[in-house]
Amino acid sequence: TELTDTTGVYLREKGGEYGATTGRPRRCGWLDGVVLRYALRVNHITSLALTKLDVLGGLPRVRWCYAYEVRGEILEDFPMDPSLWPLCRPLYREFEGWDEDISKVRSYGDLPKAVRAFVESLEDFLEVPVVLISVGPRRDDTIVREELW
Repeated sequence: TELTDTTGVYLREKGGEYGATTGRPRRCGWLDGVVLRYALRVNHITSLALTKLDVLGGLPRVRWCYAYEVRGEILEDFPMDPSLWPLCRPLYREFEGWDEDISKVRSYGDLPKAVRAFVESLEDFLEVPVVLISVGPRRDDTIVREELW
């Protein structure tokens, strides 16, 4: 799901995605829900923190990958055969973007409707709740949806 276009540059710049030591630009892209769901399952993860959600603000459309197309076949689960990985073409769910600055939001219900639709679609697909959302670079730029400790 790596983006090598202007959207990838936008995400890198807005998110400050550069190596701390080398300063090398990091590779950025849309969230890969297929590989994330696989990782959640095999590691028995029961909740998720969604970070840097503020970085998506300002984009007209936002996406996340829900399946791969390989040789004309749709794969909704992560392929176990590594030889298929380079052949996977991501398929995306697309959502309206948002222009609102969400960095001061501290309650989930106060997020724009478009943000909530994005988060809730991920929760449905991943089958785990998003219990924490970061909306800025500081530790307190966080929406806690469920206290875990």
